[in-house]
Amino acid sequence: MTTIRLDSVSRTFGAVRAVDNVSATIEQGKLFTLLGPSGCGKTTLLRMIAGFAEVEAGSIWFDDRRIDTLPAHHRNAGMVFQNYAIFPNLTVEGNVAYGLRARKVNPADIPARVEKALDRVRLGGYGPRWPHQLSGGQLQRVAIARVLVIEPAVLLFDEPLSNLDAQLRTQMRVEIRQLQQSLGLTTVYVTHDQEEALAISDRIAILRSGKIEQVGSPEEIYQRPQTAFVAEFLGGANMLPGVAGTFDGHRTQVASCGTTISVHGKVAKTGQKLFLSIRPEALRLAEDSEGPVLQAKLVLREFLGQIQRLHAALPDGTQIRVSTLGSLQVAATAGAALKFAYDPAQIIVYPVP
Repeated sequence: MTTIRLDSVSRTFGAVRAVDNVSATIEQGKLFTLLGPSGCGKTTLLRMIAGFAEVEAGSIWFDDRRIDTLPAHHRNAGMVFQNYAIFPNLTVEGNVAYGLRARKVNPADIPARVEKALDRVRLGGYGPRWPHQLSGGQLQRVAIARVLVIEPAVLLFDEPLSNLDAQLRTQMRVEIRQLQQSLGLTTVYVTHDQEEALAISDRIAILRSGKIEQVGSPEEIYQRPQTAFVAEFLGGANMLPGVAGTFDGHRTQVASCGTTISVHGKVAKTGQKLFLSIRPEALRLAEDSEGPVLQAKLVLREFLGQIQRLHAALPDGTQIRVSTLGSLQVAATAGAALKFAYDPAQIIVYPVP
């Protein structure tokens, strides 16, 4: 198994700093996800690891071996592309065997290795078929088998599920995670899908404008975001501007959005401007509550099956999002008065930049 180390790597395209002095360590056998909005540099960083984009500054290491000075085919990394990159003029087994033939592997060894790779992705017996005879999920499995057959030290995935429908994406991400865990291969995975990243990753790096905002486990990043950007990007936290008021020894009263919100502890000096981060699931409908509540009016209700998402307006018109169980009865009329209870300890405070 291989540990990947990025030491202060950078890459510029014209005036754009696509990757800006990024350092990270990806532990052996772990699935490490690069997550961020479009244009944040995650795919460029992956291509730098693969050898498809030049490293302008810094270095990349596989264990104690520097690899950024090597051509892509000498790095022993296998990459699964977003568009599959399947050859339509080759059968399934021809596609999977392509890398072995390019590496001049003994022809007598190729059939067994191809069969083993196809079995690993649950495509045993599909070797003679042509790409046009396969579904999107099967084509993705062929792309993965083609990488596995060369027995790489590192797996690289560039948004491999973005072309699949929602149900198949969920199924394939489970298969990719189970396969990665069974093989114990160090894996770097690029996606912009937050749920996908949370579901399959050992660790996640959130990227913004070519820099890493935060690295941690899915639980750490979701529950303890270090910046307002991470809180808002991952899970869509409500970010409410406010001004710190008095501290009563237990809670700080913050004036925000035409109301007062209680926050656990002394979070700022009186009069200091700040942002309050409140997760949609941290708010709950409350007819009667002895604790603090937010008064709001319903703007829109989205029924999504297991959950429903409420869009509500606070007294000054600022809209918030609230997630509740789909089975919960909610007055669906726009303008209906609602009360949302919350735990002051679940509110995270960020300074105004």
